[in-house]
Amino acid sequence: MAKSDTTSVNRKSDIISAAIAIFAEVGYFRATTAQVAERASISQPYVFRFFATKEALLLAALEASWNRVIESFRKVVETTAPELLETELVQEYVNIQMKYENEMLLQMQAQTIRETAIQQTMRSAYKEIRDLVLTAFRDAGVENAEERSMLFLARGVLCNVAVAINLPELMKG
Repeated sequence: MAKSDTTSVNRKSDIISAAIAIFAEVGYFRATTAQVAERASISQPYVFRFFATKEALLLAALEASWNRVIESFRKVVETTAPELLETELVQEYVNIQMKYENEMLLQMQAQTIRETAIQQTMRSAYKEIRDLVLTAFRDAGVENAEERSMLFLARGVLCNVAVAINLPELMKG
């Protein structure tokens, strides 16, 4: 890859990272591309070089955040003994929450945005995670794999709420 191509990829990544932070801090609807540009230390027109709209930027930010979760879960599934799978997946999600809290807050916000493309992105991501976990649980011989998968996802959502509202008691149990 040529140096300018590498620089473009890095700048696009910087813009997505800045967008995740800004959207998490002030909310998608209150956030501006000018704020994202300032956080990324670039000009606002440069943001539009990569993303035609703020919605396109949000979609890229969501894709990056969901890909992190999906790839992390895939690694756990590929490297964990069946009897430890559920415990290790839970621990991996806790690690992701702690390290990438803004991404989790972004995903939570996106659940309430009614635009079709955003809803489709959220549906696809949840479906992919559910299918990944369900298949892994079935392959590992987890009893009631469907119910355990649903409870795993529900626990993740509850943990997100607990972190977002600073109520850690919700995660105990």
